Amino acid sequence: MAILGPPSRRSAGRRRRLAAVLGVTALAVTGGGLLAPPAAAMATASAAVDFPTHCIPPPIAGIPPIDGTTTAEITVDNAAPEVGDTVKVTYKVVKPAAGNPVDVALPADIMTPTGKVTLTGAQTGSVTVTGPKKNPPVPGLGEFPPFEMTGTFTVTAPGEIKLSPGDYNIHTSYILELDTPCTVTNPPAPVSQTIIATDGGNPVNERTITLSAASGKPGERVNVTGAKFTPNADVTVAGWNGSAPTADKITSKSTSTGSFTFRPKINDPATVGIVAFEGASWDPVKGAGPAAYTLIGDVPPLSQQLGTMVRNGVLSMTQAGDSVQLSTVDFGTGGASTGALHTVTVKDFRGGPAGWSLTGRVTDLTGPGGAKIDAGKLSWTPSCTTKAGSPSTCAAGSPGAVGSAGATLASTPDGAFTGGEFTVDAGLSLDVPAFTPPGTYAGVLTLTLT
Repeated sequence: MAILGPPSRRSAGRRRRLAAVLGVTALAVTGGGLLAPPAAAMATASAAVDFPTHCIPPPIAGIPPIDGTTTAEITVDNAAPEVGDTVKVTYKVVKPAAGNPVDVALPADIMTPTGKVTLTGAQTGSVTVTGPKKNPPVPGLGEFPPFEMTGTFTVTAPGEIKLSPGDYNIHTSYILELDTPCTVTNPPAPVSQTIIATDGGNPVNERTITLSAASGKPGERVNVTGAKFTPNADVTVAGWNGSAPTADKITSKSTSTGSFTFRPKINDPATVGIVAFEGASWDPVKGAGPAAYTLIGDVPPLSQQLGTMVRNGVLSMTQAGDSVQLSTVDFGTGGASTGALHTVTVKDFRGGPAGWSLTGRVTDLTGPGGAKIDAGKLSWTPSCTTKAGSPSTCAAGSPGAVGSAGATLASTPDGAFTGGEFTVDAGLSLDVPAFTPPGTYAGVLTLTLT
């Protein structure tokens, strides 16, 4: 069947106006006549059926109602259930009654379908079905894609139960939140699936619920009508996430006849259906549903407060080695015996306001026969490097003698917030007198961090 575009008498300007507002299901009618498959008294196989459909595009689209033909098929997961069994129903719209009437492509995953499946025969009523928000891109003036919707119902009577496609709605979330409801022109539509239910002899839970709508925006209320519950019982109507109730709940009493109409507000993004039950928790023996329900439009964000703790550490230092061998000097000449301090790494992980100071002092260097080189003969040239990102910046001490009284090697100042990681080095020079007795001399350089 060919998709018909907008009537040729419409102006290009109007098409542009449609394109601007229509990230929507403004639809164009498809042609084709009615075709209903012949009835089969005890058939269980499903069949695609055609039925006339009346679709109403969103008013903002400026398009009149569309009368076209829908091709759909109903399938079930159990064509021979027992009374009391839950049957899953799939309503597949093989060919919608409309297509994209403008030459502007519609993006993927903007369409959320909902609908009804009609039950006749041994059991009457309707089954609410919904589909996921998923569709391929729709090209300009292209056919609207097929889609599927699912729902469940409980078998309450033995015999032949006939399933026919019913009304459906296409909700689109693109630029605007808009609906295009399509109704069966001459209900009921032809039977697409027939199941044969048998009486298994098990107790039958006849509790039922029906919804006023199969979808809604977050925070909207939906009418949930129940029947055949225990009279004057506490009944909870709740959202359903596929395996358990969600946070969307409302509890009240049924009437003296076991019926009720509650209007819960649906907010939880996890909700994909609605159930009703007696008692404190979900029990399928004393409940009804789930009836399919879909949240459409923007789901309000959830928030979770986060907390953590940063633990303060300590002031510490390490060194790359503990023995420095200075250069050799000659007897009678003496002079500078040089070397380098092993690198010292200071880590200030206290996270407070205090700075630190690294100082050093040296003992006399003693040699053979009690000979000594005075501690005051050792001098150093300090240097200090701050690791990137450290709150504090270290400063090297002044070059000069170390001696037994000591001198500052490096430091950081106090401040509002201090800390960091630092590397400290120093060049060493020992002034050895010219006629110092030959031999090996040793002393101790002590570093103190405060």
